[in-house]
Amino acid sequence: MKYLEDKVAFVTGAASGIGLGITTALAQAGVKVMLCDIEQDALDKAVADLRKTNADVEGVLADVSLKDQLQAAADATIERFGKVHILVNNAGVGGGGGYDNWSQNGWDWTMAVNVMGVVYGVEIFGPLIEAHGEGGQIVSTASVAGLMASSSAPYFASKYSVVALSEGLRVEFAPRGIGVSVLCPGIIRTQILESGRNLPGRFGASIDELFNPSEENSEQSAVFRERIEAGIDPLYVGELVREGIEQDWDYILTDMEFEPIVQARFNAIQAAYDRIRDRTPRR
Repeated sequence: MKYLEDKVAFVTGAASGIGLGITTALAQAGVKVMLCDIEQDALDKAVADLRKTNADVEGVLADVSLKDQLQAAADATIERFGKVHILVNNAGVGGGGGYDNWSQNGWDWTMAVNVMGVVYGVEIFGPLIEAHGEGGQIVSTASVAGLMASSSAPYFASKYSVVALSEGLRVEFAPRGIGVSVLCPGIIRTQILESGRNLPGRFGASIDELFNPSEENSEQSAVFRERIEAGIDPLYVGELVREGIEQDWDYILTDMEFEPIVQARFNAIQAAYDRIRDRTPRR
């Protein structure tokens, strides 16, 4: 989508962090944006602040893990703006530990938001983008954790899923004139370590159960918190996403920090092929 002015975007997790960075960058490019978030106060503030810049924006409250709420948000978007060209599936949560700390609640909530929130977004907004025949773009926020895994935590599994969904959807939507991009950010200055503030009661677990690090990992967690607080500006990420939409990038990366780790994974896969290169499979 080379020309973004007067297009309409729907952005989830839009009231803070990366979502607000994307929303701001799109609004500055003349895009009309429906901000969707689970936090009413943050949503109201984000909308009010953006309107001060003459941005054409609106806000709608929804939990993306509940399809009926996302459908209601889509209906509100069509009522307000008439159509949608850009879908940004950005809402996501951290939490859930590795193998020794797995819990049913940790898996259920992480996958419900990070994976099913994307699935529901595409199911609901894909047909709306197709309907007007003007083309469009779907951007889903994964993580660099979707290109490498240092833990068996649900977070990593969920982000790998978003990468796989995006790669497959890119093939399927291309003939329909719709581009698909996956955003794989590194360490960004967001509230991801405070994801538990939005934990719905239906998942049963306390915030402590899902988010408090074990004693042996507390020091590591403190270091990671410091890195988040000194992380990349979300507005910079938003500008990259805007450029990615304009140029239909398949992968949107934010920095070079984890390139050696991702490359090592690619090398390991290549080595696995090399081990069987001269073997003939049994039939």
